[in-house]
Amino acid sequence: MPVNPELLGREFPPTPPYLVGREKVREFARAVFATDPQHTDVDAAVALGYPDVVAPPTFAMVVQDLTMQQLLAEPDSGIVLERAIHAEQRFRYSRPIVAGDELVARLRVTGVRAIGKGAMVTSEADITDAAGAHVVTAVSVLLIGGDE
Repeated sequence: MPVNPELLGREFPPTPPYLVGREKVREFARAVFATDPQHTDVDAAVALGYPDVVAPPTFAMVVQDLTMQQLLAEPDSGIVLERAIHAEQRFRYSRPIVAGDELVARLRVTGVRAIGKGAMVTSEADITDAAGAHVVTAVSVLLIGGDE
């Protein structure tokens, strides 16, 4: 089944709240070789004006993944994970993510473009904090191969 063009404009319900843990931020920083002390040392982060350690910019993917799971679970999507490549990722931040944040994400599909037998699917996940304030929008592009 090809990618469903009716995905365009589809919005998904908010994810359950995700509590950003200090150790998770530290682990992620090590995994992506983010060596700035603000990512692992509370005192360094506080000296920069943050309440706790600061997540590297790509940490938003951890929260965005919860929304991508919603998209991939859609029975009518036509997206077959085995034929998917994560082609592009962008972030638009209002403020950094810090340990202690409680984040909720909401996904919408903003583009479906046929390419040969496949498609490119663009989605945007708006991530907000417990007060409902925007933190980051994570934009992903998936390249989905078509049937053989």
